[in-house]
Amino acid sequence: MNASHEVPAANVPAVAVRLLCETLPQGDCDPVFLFDRNVIPADPRRIEGIVAPERGKEGIRQLLLSGAPRVYVGEAALLDGNLVETLVAEFGGNRIGLYLPVRRMQANWSMDTVSNADFRVMTPSVCEPCWEILRADGTRTGTHAAWWLGEMFERGAGSALIQADITDDADLNIVAGLTERWGGRLWLAPLEDQTPDFAAWVELGGARWLAVPGAAFQNSPYLATLNGVPAIEASSEDIG
Repeated sequence: MNASHEVPAANVPAVAVRLLCETLPQGDCDPVFLFDRNVIPADPRRIEGIVAPERGKEGIRQLLLSGAPRVYVGEAALLDGNLVETLVAEFGGNRIGLYLPVRRMQANWSMDTVSNADFRVMTPSVCEPCWEILRADGTRTGTHAAWWLGEMFERGAGSALIQADITDDADLNIVAGLTERWGGRLWLAPLEDQTPDFAAWVELGGARWLAVPGAAFQNSPYLATLNGVPAIEASSEDIG
């Protein structure tokens, strides 16, 4: 998926773009996503949300009690199936997000000798391309991202930030399926790719909320066409 997608300015869809940062940028800017570095910003208005890949329950509570408008919970929610529901009960779903670094789930093949006694066939562990969630250290969990998102949204989480390298049509189909179900709740960000094809994310995948590292932002002429386009605001129906 290397083709460039140019969109005439008049036809650019409404897309919200936020920077995904390690530290707060200098000067005024739209609110940013900030990775957790054990520092609570003095001005929460500059934060779209704090991304906390490794913080546990009490660390997340500390961020929220100290004024973080929203925390995107990472590995802790995978390890504790009740964590999201507990945090939502205390702080409300609007302030609890999910952080999902993902990669394409690998298909494993096994011999099926049960379904049909007359034949032995090889069956894959997954029937269609999908993403699995990664741990904070990048190792695979085997957890189906779309399934887990649905479970956590049912428990009250308001939104999610997904980091993925979208490299081919199969990835775009995954994005399209996710945005069709939860488009008003999903921020999408590249995982490692420094030059993502954001035009394809928007045009073919239906992405409307983009979280973009500074280098990827600078390397994307397409994002310049989105400058000045009104951002999409989340409604209460979008985020529960």
